[in-house]
Amino acid sequence: MAERLLAAPDAERLLAIYLNDHLAGSNAGLSLIRRIVRHHRHTPLRAPLTRIAQEVAEDRDSLREIMQALDTPALHARAAVGALAERAARLKLNGRLISRSPLSDVLELEAMRLGVEGKAAGWRALRSVAESDPRLDGTTLERLSDRAERQARALEEMRLDAAARAFPAEGAASGRRRRRRHLGAPAVG
Repeated sequence: MAERLLAAPDAERLLAIYLNDHLAGSNAGLSLIRRIVRHHRHTPLRAPLTRIAQEVAEDRDSLREIMQALDTPALHARAAVGALAERAARLKLNGRLISRSPLSDVLELEAMRLGVEGKAAGWRALRSVAESDPRLDGTTLERLSDRAERQARALEEMRLDAAARAFPAEGAASGRRRRRRHLGAPAVG
């Protein structure tokens, strides 16, 4: 499969790389959103996160269908790199060695939102390709783009709520005072 890509005309080869990068990102995003859902299975966020997780899985399937329509092979090595990147992202510093912290929610929702925004950009790019490639359905791509933008808005709302819980105004002010004292500056506010 990879040999066929190397022999493909440049535009086709570049589109194949682009689609495979998005597929790797989609796989990583699906793993991330499923992990977020597991952590929130007993919270009010379970339902909206579960809906987004289902849509992300459907979006990945749509991407695979698009790749098939374009006769673009899935490059499993690229997918493996995406899976490794998602696992490496779990090693983020959240202020605690072993357990989750309120920062975990902020960082995970932020990463998920950024991934969804990348997905929306991908759908928009494919929509422009659809204008000259009859194998792509512009209406479907517009629907996918709109759904990704809705997902991004929902994730941003959840992220801002998580940030408000993680960084309460009172706690942030007292933290600034402690840091200033520690650094030798006068405590203000």
